[in-house]
Amino acid sequence: MTLGPVVWRIGATLVAPALAPYLRARTRRGKEIASRLHERRGEGAARQPGPLFWLHAASVGESLSALPVLEAMAERHAALRFLVTTGTVTAAELLGQRIPPWLAPRVAHRFSPLDVPAWVGRFLRDWRPDAGAFVESELWPNLLAAARQRGLGLALVNARMSARSARRWQRAPGLARAALDAFGLVLARSPADAERLAALGASDVRCWGDLKMAAPPLPADPAALAQLREAIGQRPVFLAASTHPGEEADAIAAHRALAPALGGLLTVIAPRHPARGPEIAAAAEAAGLPAARRSAGAAPGREIAIYVADTLGELGLFYRLAGAALIGGSLVPHGGQNPLEAARLGCPVLFGPHMENFEEPRARLLAAGGALALEAPAALAPALRDVLSDRDRARSLAEAAATVADGHAGLPGRVAEALLGLLPPDGPAETPLGRRAGP
Repeated sequence: MTLGPVVWRIGATLVAPALAPYLRARTRRGKEIASRLHERRGEGAARQPGPLFWLHAASVGESLSALPVLEAMAERHAALRFLVTTGTVTAAELLGQRIPPWLAPRVAHRFSPLDVPAWVGRFLRDWRPDAGAFVESELWPNLLAAARQRGLGLALVNARMSARSARRWQRAPGLARAALDAFGLVLARSPADAERLAALGASDVRCWGDLKMAAPPLPADPAALAQLREAIGQRPVFLAASTHPGEEADAIAAHRALAPALGGLLTVIAPRHPARGPEIAAAAEAAGLPAARRSAGAAPGREIAIYVADTLGELGLFYRLAGAALIGGSLVPHGGQNPLEAARLGCPVLFGPHMENFEEPRARLLAAGGALALEAPAALAPALRDVLSDRDRARSLAEAAATVADGHAGLPGRVAEALLGLLPPDGPAETPLGRRAGP
């Protein structure tokens, strides 16, 4: 074993006592659930008899992109159950909303254990998954080392490795190689990601495409959509979707610049973290713009200029209503959110210079003429003016984007077949209590 994994293991063990106050602090900020903190210590297993596949997805985008794969696996293997671990409360809540009713009884959710050797060891010992997959870029050295020691077949799915992350991992090459060595199969989302992962030591790297390009359209409640359409009427609508701190101010400034020319303009701001709704509404009011919050039950009446969509799972509503959407996380150095969600619903797409997390969809959208790239926040208002005041321009953008967003329809099934191939050929050896025999 190289020095990096040893240092990481010792360091994680030493820091474990300080993690309790850390988790309590996160709970106060709404980032953890108090009654489920034990899951972060690897406790709370409830394994059922039969084969179990473990899927780990850190956050919202990862978990939702993998949901079609779980559905395809469940359709192909009637006895298979699933354990899904996530790292965020938001991902857990949205996953609960989006899992189809026929699949829900076969899926258990837990928050992922923190990367402390004793905690990840307990988690794997009690759950005893038969195989597993990590989505995108979750590389936890102690968890992966423990899985490898148990002989667990693992895949890294929709694998992502940005240039910035690759540079960080290159500072600890032994740790990177040890983490990646746990994966018998790596399915990269793009050729660039595949190249960077292989350079860090990943083996059997394949590039089949991006699962986010194969996702179904975001859902929308028909009754809620009808109510919003009635409230908005014929007003032009600008959506700032999944925004991060700093971008709301840009959206508010763009609204103030455009309102005189676009009569009745409604700007909808949907923050990536809904808990920030009150502060965004207050910022709009401070700028002299009447604001309302969806979480408070308010509607975007004629008198409202800024409507804060501070709820979970409703972006599908607003992409269907908007005449143009700014993709959040792209005007600030966050790396961008998924632009294909807007494109798939016929909403013209704009994004800023920071789209590192979605390099391939960005390039494809621009090559097809299906998006507008903004060099700086100051370019937002002029670009919106062009799209919202020119229906032909908006239609052209939406139609071009749809050609990109409709690809990769068969990818979830292909990935499902590969993941099912990781299961032991003879199935688990079950005891009466649903535990595999052996240590």
